[in-house]
Amino acid sequence: MTIIGTLIDETGTLIRDGGAFYLRRDHGGRYQLELQRTPVDLVEKRVRLRGTLVGPDLVNADGVAAA
Repeated sequence: MTIIGTLIDETGTLIRDGGAFYLRRDHGGRYQLELQRTPVDLVEKRVRLRGTLVGPDLVNADGVAAA
């Protein structure tokens, strides 16, 4: 289990479920994302996520970019 406050730098597929965005991680599992902007152009594409774990499987994203 990852500790809250841990910096996250991972790749995976950005998915949207209702009004929420998630990273389907390359190594299994998924993170729900708190985002400053809505990256609709990257949905269903491979991305790199950088951010901070703020809750169980919840990441405050500093950035999401094409991988």
